[in-house]
Amino acid sequence: MVSDWLAEGLDGRSGETVKLNRNVLKPVVAYIGDIELRKLTAHDVRRALTRLAATHSSRTVVVVHNALTRAIRHAEANRHVLHNVAALVDTPTGQKGRPSQALTAEQAVELLAAAQDARLGAYVVLCLLTGIRTEEARALRWDHVDLEGGTIAVWRSVRRGGDTKTERSRRTLRLPRTAVETLRQHQARQASERLAAGELWKDQGLVFTTTLGTLLGAGNVRRQFKAICQTAGIGSSWAPRELRTSYVSLLSASGVPVEEIARLAGHSSSRTTEVLYRRELRPVLVKGAEVMDQLFG
Repeated sequence: MVSDWLAEGLDGRSGETVKLNRNVLKPVVAYIGDIELRKLTAHDVRRALTRLAATHSSRTVVVVHNALTRAIRHAEANRHVLHNVAALVDTPTGQKGRPSQALTAEQAVELLAAAQDARLGAYVVLCLLTGIRTEEARALRWDHVDLEGGTIAVWRSVRRGGDTKTERSRRTLRLPRTAVETLRQHQARQASERLAAGELWKDQGLVFTTTLGTLLGAGNVRRQFKAICQTAGIGSSWAPRELRTSYVSLLSASGVPVEEIARLAGHSSSRTTEVLYRRELRPVLVKGAEVMDQLFG
């Protein structure tokens, strides 16, 4: 049932999305995988999700439940089952997840210093100093980067179809001077890698790539980011998405109004900014690249 859904029900999705859903469903399949689909009951699903909730976060349990419901819905549409038993079950509450973190200005300075010699250092610098989402950074193309003018056009992401998360996420941002210089160095490094790879290089015009020019996987980014964090001496508990959280926090601490932060971060509204970053926000007066230049220029 799960295999059929992954093969047919996710038609048009990226290979990474299919892989993500396969991994998401592994824990619950381990609990109910031996039960014949027609004999699967709501009680079986509830018991499996409850066991999962005992060791996983509430968010993870929700994601697993949603994926399982969609997989059984696919089987229902193909008349393999009469009812979607997963849809009859309420999602149990899991463990409390780790709250999102934000770098202090001192930690950010250490991270920027550690990033200078790292292969993925420019990725870290750009995400921290502009607040772009990791999914936007991975999809960023050189033809959307203007190093002479000091801007980037955030028009794409690794989402299906290349769309950004929201319409307001499509934005053009001025780059802090540190980001411009780091991207120049990164461009030179990438040119060297292209020469070394020779015919194996797959030119996709991406700013951040593997050593063969292809799209970076999220796992690849996480591993390299954690290594940079360890070099910086700030621990390895950080996630790449928290570069964006830190950007908002640093802007807020330096005085940028919520409305301006929302516009810079590409949030659908300032309400989103307030809800997601309530602890960090305080009213102030300066703007994105100017603040980052003041802090790290």
